[in-house]
Order: sequence, then structure tokens, then C-alpha cells
Amino acid sequence: MTAIHWTANEIDRLIQAFQTCTLPRCQWTHQAHLIVALWYLMHYSELEATNYIRNGIKQYNHAIGIKTTKDSGYHETLTLFWIEIVRRYLSVATANGSLVDIANGLIDSCGNPHLPLEYYSRELLMSWDARKSWVEPDLKPIALEKVSLK
Repeated sequence: MTAIHWTANEIDRLIQAFQTCTLPRCQWTHQAHLIVALWYLMHYSELEATNYIRNGIKQYNHAIGIKTTKDSGYHETLTLFWIEIVRRYLSVATANGSLVDIANGLIDSCGNPHLPLEYYSRELLMSWDARKSWVEPDLKPIALEKVSLK
């Protein structure tokens, strides 16, 4: 997978389109999810960011007609997993780095969309329980710190 390197204008446009639910579905990629999480975590407390991300994804999905079913739509465990990965990346990212530098570093370091499968069996991760609420990993632990699970 080739990482797209983001510019400040692209990040601004992504956040604006996400917040107004005008982002074309084809642009709602894994990298876009990570950049959105990063932006919120850099601008709000962890609790506020988590709630904005969670509610924003649900609102966006509703606006473009993505329904949450047992096989698609919003996924609570994946959302909280990636928020934790981004939070951990931010905790070690260069404090003086620009949003663009941090965003591109995040994509380069943590952009593998298959990372959750290092922590979860596919069966557990794709379960209805994992989609509707946080489920602890069954392969190796990831402790969620300071993140509201409700």
C-alpha cells in the first residue's frame, strides 16, 4: 500500500468535508479515517475527541446512506482501536512537528489497515458484538487509556 502524503490544504478540506458530511464516499479511506482521528485528538481532549470522532462517523455514514448492519457500517471496536493507535503515536510524535509532518508520519508508521488483525482474530473483530461495542482483543492486549467506552 502506498501512503498518500497529505498537505495542510488537503487536511483542511478533509476535516471540513467530514464535518459537513460532504466528503465523497470514495475519499473516506483508511488514511482519511486516521487523519480525522489525528486532527480531533490534536484539537480536543481525548474524551471530547473520541466523542466527536464516534459521532462524526455515525453522522457521516447516515448522511451518505451507510447503514450499520452485522456486516458493514460503523464499528465501535475498530473506531476505538484506531483512536488508541493514533493517541499512542501522538504521545511519541515530535512536539514541534507541524500537523502535516505528524499526519504524514502517522500514515507512514501506522497506516497498515490490517494492524487490528495482530490483536484480534478475524472472527471476533467481525462479530456483531465488536461492531456495536468495545471488545477486548483475543490475540494480544491493547489497553485503552483515558478513552470513554460509552
